[in-house]
Formats: sequence, C-alpha cells, structure tokens
Amino acid sequence: MAFRRRRKKNEFHLEYHNKKKKITPQIIREVLSWVFYTFVAIIIAAMLVMGFGKSVELVGDSMEPSLYADQYVLVNKVSTYLTGPSRGDIIAFLPNGNTNSHYYVKRVVALPGETVQIIDGALYINGTMQVTDSEVYDKMEEAGIAASPIKLGSDEYFVLGDNRNSSEDSRSANIGVVKESWILGTVWYAYGGEQGSSGIVGSGD
Repeated sequence: MAFRRRRKKNEFHLEYHNKKKKITPQIIREVLSWVFYTFVAIIIAAMLVMGFGKSVELVGDSMEPSLYADQYVLVNKVSTYLTGPSRGDIIAFLPNGNTNSHYYVKRVVALPGETVQIIDGALYINGTMQVTDSEVYDKMEEAGIAASPIKLGSDEYFVLGDNRNSSEDSRSANIGVVKESWILGTVWYAYGGEQGSSGIVGSGD
C-alpha cells in the first residue's frame, strides 16, 4: 500500500510538472502580439519625440516679454517640414546653417517672395506699413540691412525678436534672411526658467 501511494504521488508530480511547462500556440500568439504592440508603441513614442519634443534653451532677452532667457521651448518639426512656418510663428533656427552655433529663437515677420523693409523704425511688407506690428512692438532704432528693400527668395524668411531693440536677427548682416533648410521647427510650448510661464506658445504670443 505504501509503495502504491508513492507511485501515485510521483505520477501526479510528473503530470503537474509537464502541464506547467507546456507551451501552446495560443501562448505563443499572445507573446508575439505583446512584443509587436510594444515595438509599435516604442516607434510611435520615438517619432513623437523627434517630431514634437526637441528642446531648445533660449539665450538672451531678445524675445521678451513673450519668452525669457533660460526658458526652454519645444519645437514642432513636422508642420515646418510639411508646410513651412507662417507669419507670426516663433521658430528655432541655426544662423547661416552653422551647426556650431546655438539655436536662435525669433518671430517670422515676412514670408518667401515678399519684400521687407524697415522705414523710420516701422516694418513694411511689400511697401505696406504693418500697423499692428508697430502697435505691439517698440519702434526699431536700427534698421540694419533692412534699411533697403530685401526681396525674399522662395525659401527665405525674415525674422525679428519681439524685444526689437535688444535682438540680433535678420536685420544683422551676420544673421540675415533665414533659409528654410536652416530652420529646426516652430516653437509650440515653453517651460522652465526663473521668469515667464509654462504653456502653449501661439503665433501671436
């Protein structure tokens, strides 16, 4: 009787052990499905970070009071690639495409094909004074290279800092017009820094 009990116990243990290690097609499908969806999620997350999550630190006070020095901004590279910046957008770019430079952050005021000029401290586009611009921003003390009309090429933008009299921008000979290939993207979110607030950045901010 004792021998029979030991035999049944061993048989039960062996059967349980075999069941525990058995891998069914359903389990394989579930594992493969989990691996696939995890991989897809990682790819989507990486694309979102590359397209919308590039972070740039602001240097200097040229964009005050919209943005402040030492704040960080997130850049939307997707819309810039698809449609290019719009008037009023704040963009991040490398001056003259210089990869050894830090990114500049400025506002687009003139678009490809337009003629821009600064006369008596006011911005003119295609010969028309931009009244709203003059109402919002300070009168410009220096016109720089825009003292004479500048005709923008098919891939060129003219940018200014919101703090017009404390900004190195397209008026400066060493910056000049900004080619589309030099643009990282459009600023859409700001955060951090001792001054300024965190939040969405619109074309009119």
